[in-house]
This record gives sequence, C-alpha cells and structure tokens, in this order.
Amino acid sequence: MRVKRGFKARRRRKKIMKLAKGYRGGLSRQFKTASVAVKRALAYAYRDRKVKKREFRRLWIIRINAAVRQFGLTYSKFMGLLKKSGIEINRKMLADMAVNDPEGFSQLVNTVAK
Repeated sequence: MRVKRGFKARRRRKKIMKLAKGYRGGLSRQFKTASVAVKRALAYAYRDRKVKKREFRRLWIIRINAAVRQFGLTYSKFMGLLKKSGIEINRKMLADMAVNDPEGFSQLVNTVAK
C-alpha cells in the first residue's frame, strides 16, 4: 500500500518555510535549500548568543582601559586597586561611567588611586 505522508509532511515543511521567510532567492522558496539555510541560521543564532557576551565584555574592557590610561594607570592595575579598596562595580557600569560620566569616573579613579 502506498503512503502519501499527508498533512504531517506538509506541516513539517511549512514550519521550515516559515522560518526561511525573508531569505533571498531559492533559500526562501525551495524546501531542500531552505532547510539547510534554516539549520545553519539556527546554529549560528545559538552560537552567537554566547559570542555576544564575550564581545561586549571585550568592548567594556577596552573602554575602561582607554579611560584609565588618561590617569596614568593600566586596566589591570585599576581593577586590582578597585578590588583592594572593596568597590564592587561591574565592567558594564564602569565602561558606561567612562563614556557618559567622565567627572564621576575621574572621582572614582582618584579615590581608588589614593
């Protein structure tokens, strides 16, 4: 007896095609190429959620380092002094202070450097 697969196969294909909406050319119209593109896209999305965290931490460190060097310190020395003085402030907030509140950041550096 022949099996035509029916709605289950259609449902599976429709799910992939819905995810491939907006892709260019055959990637959004042909099931075979769309399924490959969608699998790859989902893999990159999963991976890059982790990479995003790394990249932002790198950016914050670069910004803090640039701001601290104006006061004759390096990033590592500044972070060591922060830890010694018992100030618990994360890198995201430090980088934001360095960019948006330079006066407050300079006061923080002066208190730590003493």
